[in-house]
Order: sequence, then C-alpha cells, then structure tokens
Amino acid sequence: MATKAIVGEKVGMTQVWDEDNRIIPVTVLRVSPCRVVQVKTPEHDGYSAIQVTIGVRDESKFSRPEAGHFAKAGVEPGRKLVELRLDDVSEFSVGQEISADLLSQGERVDVTAVSRGKGFAGAMKRHGFAGAPASHGAHRNHRKPGSVGQCATPSRVFKGKKLPGRMGAEKVTTLNLVVVKSDPEAELLLIKGSVPGAKGATVVIRDAVKGN
Repeated sequence: MATKAIVGEKVGMTQVWDEDNRIIPVTVLRVSPCRVVQVKTPEHDGYSAIQVTIGVRDESKFSRPEAGHFAKAGVEPGRKLVELRLDDVSEFSVGQEISADLLSQGERVDVTAVSRGKGFAGAMKRHGFAGAPASHGAHRNHRKPGSVGQCATPSRVFKGKKLPGRMGAEKVTTLNLVVVKSDPEAELLLIKGSVPGAKGATVVIRDAVKGN
C-alpha cells in the first residue's frame, strides 16, 4: 500500500526538454492543496486512510449530512471528497493541507483515474481481436468476433466472454510513472507519459507500490 498520496486534476499533455535536450512527453496535473477532512485508523475504522477535499463549494449546495461532515471537521467544504488509502496516517491531522511538494522530481508514482468513455464498441476495438479473413470465403463478417457458444452442452454462452459492449469509463491505474517536475507554487505536477482520464478528470497520485 502507498505511504503518501494526493489528488489532482488532469490538465492535458505537452512536452519538455531535459538536460540533454531530449524531448520528454508529460501530462500536466493541477494539484491544488488538499485539506484533510477525516483520518481513519485501524483501531476505529478497521483500516488506515485519510479523507481529503479539493477546491471550494458553496455550503448551501450540500445536503445536511454532507455539510455536517465538513462542519464537524471544521474544514471549508470542497468540490470533491476523496479517500486515500495509506499505510501510516500518524503524520496527518484534520485540517492539514497537502500540496504538490509531497512528491519530488524523479519519484515513481501510480496514477488512478476513470478512463475516457468510448461508447459502444465492437470486439476488434474493445478487445483487440484480429477479425475474420478479408477473403477466402469470409462473407460480410470481417469484424465479427466469431463463434462464441457451444452446442447442446452447455447450450449457453459463458459469463465473461469477450463480446461487443460499452468501452472505457472504468477505473484504471497506470503504474511506475516518473515525476518530471513538481512545482508547488504553480500547483502543477508533470508526469512522464500519459495518465488515464479525460481533461479535467480527477486523478489520484500515490507513490509507486512496485517501482520504488
């Protein structure tokens, strides 16, 4: 499990140059200071985690339980409430702010977000099927998945079969990405390569479980 994590917003992709004048493709993440709303401990909640909020939202737009949750913590209500699972939460307290300086250049991180929705897609696009031959008897079934079921036994299609369906819009984690630059003053974090999610998506950045 992670030892440190933070919430950001995907801005988009660009490129920067390193010391050897090589181009590095990076994803820009806006990491506004996160305010800790609740600290969960194994003794009280059965697991360790912190709840953080980002941004600012009018209190009148919350339900009474939601507004009461922020009021009890004495924290200004934010646009989103995100829970971050951590190994050790002893260093965190309610009301504390976490900024981009939590991560430094060269660190490896795992980034989690909801991937872009692609709508209904066929088996070739969704699962990478090769498709049927372009000739040699293939008649108007070039992009079909092929045979999917059995005959009399068991006379059904097994659950989990790779078939056409809705593609994307699911939780995805990309492992072992490198932090190219951390700029707490500009509230920006540059991550090498691409990360899941559309522009404006909420992303969770935590130190790499495997890479470090």
